[in-house]
Amino acid sequence: MSNIEGKVVVITGASSGLGEATARHLATKGAKLFLGARRMDRLESIVADITRGGGKAAAKKVDVTKRAEVDAFVQAAVEKFGRMDVLVNNAGLMALAPLEKTLVDEWDRMVDINIKGVLYGVAAALPVFARQKGGHLINLSSVAGHKVTMGGAVYCATKFAVRVISEGVRQEVDGVRTTIISPGAVESELTSGISDPQTAAGIKEFYRQQAIPADSVARAIAFAIEQPGDVDINEILLRPTSQEL
Repeated sequence: MSNIEGKVVVITGASSGLGEATARHLATKGAKLFLGARRMDRLESIVADITRGGGKAAAKKVDVTKRAEVDAFVQAAVEKFGRMDVLVNNAGLMALAPLEKTLVDEWDRMVDINIKGVLYGVAAALPVFARQKGGHLINLSSVAGHKVTMGGAVYCATKFAVRVISEGVRQEVDGVRTTIISPGAVESELTSGISDPQTAAGIKEFYRQQAIPADSVARAIAFAIEQPGDVDINEILLRPTSQEL
């Protein structure tokens, strides 16, 4: 029996990429999925696929930059399934560009999604976990949360912040497991967030050559969840074997 079976797993950014792959993978292990993103049509299609395969899933539209929506999303998950065992803060934006281009609107957007979106998830989850006397918080960082790259200063800063926030929860909140997932190049829509043409061309070519399937991250998330309650996998850093950074 999988230690995942029957657990209620709530995932943001679940309409594609890592979020979708994680939902589909955990469904095969018997998890109950509650999925959120802005594209409701994509979510409904994923939920339909999972339920046709005998799994349990539901979805609700959510914009993680809006605290009220994140609160409502988490509460809807609890109302649907009676509890929330795991929250996967997966929604993210990677708008890479040299600082000298001063794409301040994109900086703001990354801070809103990558940092504040995670904090809103934490704020919504902790009261639920406190009532349940336990829970598991999984936050998506990146290899960019370990090393600053050219063109990635602001993005890297947001991903460093995710790691700091996660470690803060680990130290401060009893009974809540925390896991940081830090992927390298993985197949997803993340590169579509790059508006700077020169940066986009280079990154997309790099991903074309290096990226591994999103299911690689899904398996890492499943590994963290399926550990017994007295084991907390605090961070998993994974990348393509051929990736230097």
